[in-house]
Amino acid sequence: MTYEMTGETATGRGDAARPDRERERRTVPLPGRSVLISGASVAGPALAYWLGRYGFRTTVVELAPALRGGGFAVDFRGAAQLTVLERMGVLDDIRAHSTGGGDPLTFIDGQGRPLAAVPPEFSGGEVEILRSELSRILHRHSLTPPGVPATPGGHRAHHAPGSPPGGPATPEYLFGDSLASLTQTADGVHATFERGAPRTFDLVIGADGLHSTVRRLAFGPEKDFVRHLGYYVAAWDLPEDAGDLGARPVGYGEPGRLATVGRTPRRSGERGYAGEVFCVFASEEELISDRGDPRARKRAIARAYEGAGWRTPEIIATLGQADDVYFDSISRADVPWWSTGRIALLGDAAHGATVGGMGTGSAIIGAYVLAGELALAEGDHHTAFARYERALRPYVTRCQQGGRGAGEFLAPVTQEAIDARNAALNSPAAVAAMLQQGHDTSAALALEDYPALVAAAVRARW
Repeated sequence: MTYEMTGETATGRGDAARPDRERERRTVPLPGRSVLISGASVAGPALAYWLGRYGFRTTVVELAPALRGGGFAVDFRGAAQLTVLERMGVLDDIRAHSTGGGDPLTFIDGQGRPLAAVPPEFSGGEVEILRSELSRILHRHSLTPPGVPATPGGHRAHHAPGSPPGGPATPEYLFGDSLASLTQTADGVHATFERGAPRTFDLVIGADGLHSTVRRLAFGPEKDFVRHLGYYVAAWDLPEDAGDLGARPVGYGEPGRLATVGRTPRRSGERGYAGEVFCVFASEEELISDRGDPRARKRAIARAYEGAGWRTPEIIATLGQADDVYFDSISRADVPWWSTGRIALLGDAAHGATVGGMGTGSAIIGAYVLAGELALAEGDHHTAFARYERALRPYVTRCQQGGRGAGEFLAPVTQEAIDARNAALNSPAAVAAMLQQGHDTSAALALEDYPALVAAAVRARW
């Protein structure tokens, strides 16, 4: 889907979408501008890193009491994503904590006989890492940008290239809190919190996922922007007494539903780890109104697999012992504009797709572009937000197309479609074409060298 931005937009500047890189410099000073970022998973710490490097004072607020553990593995692929990670100085660290690639999966019939195999390259990309480990790496690097060693007291000893004379700024993290309201004024954004005292910031960025609080507060209700794609996804760990359920990575599918089970090597060293379950099923209905109700999640999953064959009843029975069950719709966010006044959206909050949309890589690139444009705009957030959206929207729109495609690939709604998928997976030429399509999508972006551009602007300014 594409959008045409004409006339007066939500940025408040109708001509801001066509800025000239050589436009007259603004007089608003860059260093010291305060930015509130909501969300400390991936996009938030990545943005805090780059903004801190450019001299912005950032505060990151996160609902969870600490960095989140567990979660799926995420991957990066394509020159653009790997280039940004390298410029951040985190690529080697990510590779050191890599899972070793995606997991293979064999589709089976009701007697456990193999039908087709999904190669690990489908899920693993060029480098794969657990989301929780990635979050820790980005958080750590945001506090200590590469090339800027900290003294024992925690203060910066040197300037990072491209930073203003005051040097990089260390972000502040507020865990266990969430935004309650946002009020824009001529000079800033007044934010109130569920627990902390109210504060005012120059800018606010929503990096808080598909179910974004910032988007709800500043743009409108979630139903106006998030579209259900007809599928749900669920995942949980097997209990220790699950026997041989997780002995091999297999997936049993029937029209409109798939249940996979197996052990992944990246978690083999965890105490008590017996394997994990991943389910995808079709449903156009809104199954639960409260995603935070664990019993409602389990009931919805169990209903979706009633009467399923193979060992699916055994798999679903393990729900009763599962402490942490992930459950969400496969949805995508389509936001006609990514900014309104001094507030902007980043990552899944702006353009998320639950599964298959390359959301992690897109979020990393988005943080890089947004911070670079804010630094180059010298305080003119209208221009920066418009440039950021213009540079990124075509790329992420292509990436989003994998959202519904993931559900249709994993759990086709007819037996004929299941047979066609299996036939394609058994064709080396078809598999190569699918892999190439994903590579072409991930590579379809030319990046500005923002650190070099900002360094040149800083030299000229100071």
